[in-house]
Amino acid sequence: MGYFIQDSVAQTAPAASQGASLASFVPLIILFVVFYIFLIRPQMKRQKEHTKMVRELTAGDEAVSNGGLLGKITEVNEHFVKLEIAKGIEVNLQKNAVSQVLPKGTYKTNS
Repeated sequence: MGYFIQDSVAQTAPAASQGASLASFVPLIILFVVFYIFLIRPQMKRQKEHTKMVRELTAGDEAVSNGGLLGKITEVNEHFVKLEIAKGIEVNLQKNAVSQVLPKGTYKTNS
């Protein structure tokens, strides 16, 4: 059997290899901490702010949708809002599609 494949010889690992294997995980741990601080935490904060904004939507608020529609909210339901984008023209939007609530007076309807 030893013609083509050499027989493997068991070798004992030196005692220092255990410390070296632990040291090889330190960069991975540091990388995960950096990702958490700079990517995961800010995203979670933005998500909480958006959820709070959606929960506090009321009729009369002026809002912008994810698609860029600007209008005044006329009705708020459990999952949808009615957005008046022009005089007499209303569209239904999912609450989550509202990306931003604007300060009062930003959107002026044409009379």
